[in-house]
Amino acid sequence: MRADEMRQMSDADLAARLSEMEREQFNLRFRAASQPLEEPLRLRAVRRDIARLKTVQRQRALGAKPDATPAPTKRPAVKKTRAKAGAKASARKTR
Repeated sequence: MRADEMRQMSDADLAARLSEMEREQFNLRFRAASQPLEEPLRLRAVRRDIARLKTVQRQRALGAKPDATPAPTKRPAVKKTRAKAGAKASARKTR
């Protein structure tokens, strides 16, 4: 299920779907412990759907806009001193 489909659901529907997905996850884990699963990637899909449902619920609790994406974080500039440090180290070895 896609996140935009989840955002169109009501709060009660989200809670019901979440409990259903958690129950399915439990059953899959239980079956996986006792026998090989026919569709082992289903565990991954269920886990990600649960995460999406919880994310939508949290966004609503915080009052975030439905299409809001987090602002990109600015990474600090990387200093280019590694090459100089390597050159100094190799110069010391040759002395």
